[in-house]
Amino acid sequence: MKHLVIYAHPHAESLNHSILETTVRTLKNNGHEVVVRDLYALDFQPVLKPEDTASMKAGQIPQDIKTEQDYITEADVITLIYPIWWTGLPAILKGYIDRVFSYGFAYAYGEEGVVKMLTGKKGFIINTQGTPKPYYDESGMTEALKMTSDIGIFDFVGIESVGHLLFGGIGHLDEEAYKQMLQDVEDTVASHFS
Repeated sequence: MKHLVIYAHPHAESLNHSILETTVRTLKNNGHEVVVRDLYALDFQPVLKPEDTASMKAGQIPQDIKTEQDYITEADVITLIYPIWWTGLPAILKGYIDRVFSYGFAYAYGEEGVVKMLTGKKGFIINTQGTPKPYYDESGMTEALKMTSDIGIFDFVGIESVGHLLFGGIGHLDEEAYKQMLQDVEDTVASHFS
């Protein structure tokens, strides 16, 4: 399978980067092709500008958007790896979704309602957050995060969510807990994409 990993974290020494490395290694060890789009390393421009929408309406997709859409078109599986900041996506990833998952590429509207244009692809998400997971679980935030990303983004465009890992308490745990998280990533990725 062809995997596209969209990664959004600014620090190379982060747990998110270790999660990225673990995910890529596990996929490659299982014989999958993997492309990583590190949005910070790419210095991806997240702001949807009036000239972007004007160009797309005229049938001229800006090159940076077209490049990302081509990667999505080629992928069988799209994995998002990012931290939860203020109960949502980092701005760079939110802007990626705004600009790249555009009308006419990822979705459209027809007589029956929303036309899901990325049907046939699978999606997987891995998140970290500083807030302890039990707090998010008990408050309903964990389910809300899954709803807004798995349903609000993936399902809206036809991508079938196959899993979502959320790791909490980052920055407040011991080394063993982080090792266990990476093992959970490896085990989950291997079980979904053997």
